[in-house]
Order: sequence, then structure tokens, then C-alpha cells
Amino acid sequence: MVHETRIVPLDGRPALSPSIRQWEGSSRGHWDGDTLVVETTNFSSKTSYRGSSPAMHITERYTRLDDKTVGVEITVEDPGTWARPWTAALSMRPSEGPIFEYACHEANLGLKDILEVARDEDGKAQKAADVAARRK
Repeated sequence: MVHETRIVPLDGRPALSPSIRQWEGSSRGHWDGDTLVVETTNFSSKTSYRGSSPAMHITERYTRLDDKTVGVEITVEDPGTWARPWTAALSMRPSEGPIFEYACHEANLGLKDILEVARDEDGKAQKAADVAARRK
């Protein structure tokens, strides 16, 4: 889960044969002006997004809106599952803090230690700020 890697060819190569099915589908990308468009088809029958079929077709559109924002629009089509295509849209901005790997952490003592050290550092910084405030 969440460890999938996807390669999106942008070189105009043809789509895979419909007989080749993949867990994450087969993606091909192209530029439409300043927008990166990624089309994904050829999903496996083992892939089921909210009851979708292998006929699902996803179109993603990525457009830079400003220096720190990318607009994302995703349209999902699957006539055997939904009466009509549906679209989700959002804006992505860079994270301000560190990014941690998404992984199960049951009995992960490393995560406990990371949080403990971070809380200790926060506490030391607060004490230093309190001492500085009292000196004023």
C-alpha cells in the first residue's frame, strides 16, 4: 500500500495492448500547452477503485498555477460502474515540514524515539524562550 511507483512515458509511445493489464494501469502522458495530461487505462481485474472495472479510464491534468501551486484535476470514467464521468480538483502546495514515509508502524520503536526527541527539543526551546522572556 502506497509504495507504488509509476512511470509515465512522455515520448509519444503507443499505449499497451489491451491484453496487458496492470495493478496501477498503464499511463501515457503528453503536454497540452502548459498542462501535463496523463491518461491511464489497462487496469487489472484485481484493481478495484470503489467498485470500478478494468475498463476504468483516468485522466489527470497538472497545471502550474503560480510559483508554489499546482492545480490537479482528475477525471474518472467507467461506464460499467458510474452513470457518467466524475472529476475531482485540488491545489497542491509544498509541505512546510518534513515528509515522512507512509508505513505501518505497529511496534515501530523508531517512530516512538523520533517523536520523543522532537518533543524534548520543543520543550528545551520553550524553556529557553521562557528564560529569555524573564530576563527582559
